[in-house]
Amino acid sequence: MFEKIKNLLVDELNVEESKITLDAELAADLGVNSLELADFVLLCEDKFDIQIDDEVLHTFVTVGDVVNYLESENLG
Repeated sequence: MFEKIKNLLVDELNVEESKITLDAELAADLGVNSLELADFVLLCEDKFDIQIDDEVLHTFVTVGDVVNYLESENLG
């Protein structure tokens, strides 16, 4: 799942691949702003055919948060 998320960040948001770790913060470390985060969530919803609630969106601080959420939804 980490590789899938990493690829989305690199391909869709032009994040530098070498900066992406499970502990990397989306905003502080990777420079993802709130609009890009919303776009990223929409990409995840499309790619994994799920619906991510807005309340969950606010829990996505690190790459690991996204990976853990998607794995908890049995998508990994």
